[in-house]
Amino acid sequence: MTLNTGNQLVVTAIGEDRPGIVSQLTKLVSETNCNIIDSRIAILGNEFTFIMLLEGDMAAISRVEYNIPTKSVELGLLTMMKRTSQHQEKEYKAGYKLTYHGPDTPGTLSKVTQLMADYHVNIAALKSDSLEQDGELIMRSEIDINFSRDVDEAEFKHQLEIIFSKSNVEHILKRIR
Repeated sequence: MTLNTGNQLVVTAIGEDRPGIVSQLTKLVSETNCNIIDSRIAILGNEFTFIMLLEGDMAAISRVEYNIPTKSVELGLLTMMKRTSQHQEKEYKAGYKLTYHGPDTPGTLSKVTQLMADYHVNIAALKSDSLEQDGELIMRSEIDINFSRDVDEAEFKHQLEIIFSKSNVEHILKRIR
């Protein structure tokens, strides 16, 4: 069922990880006649995080906004909600997936994302974590990025190489569209 009402709500929930949270939240959404358009789950430390993009008519969105706070207290969650509208796709000249891993040195992700900001490169998705490997802390990141028409790809790639070579980090920048 595609609603395409233009009425959308972003819901973020954070709380102690335990079974049944997703079931309870998705049941509430279903009972209010909203549709989950997109969602993401992550466990960060011992905390469960759930982000949903909901769509429905104005009455359905209002019912979710009214009912989420009660359900949040019941489940021991912190929640935030924000109304939004349907995403308008921008036209990009290229899309890439950047993956990198290496010694977990503070500031690497900050330098990479600052470079992206400086070159007006759009971050579409980002996942970053650390793990212990052979007694050493290793960082891993995957970032989906989009280049607008005015991005100097060659210069951006050169600056990215500089960051990673200084940090002793291996990376792959692969065009995906």
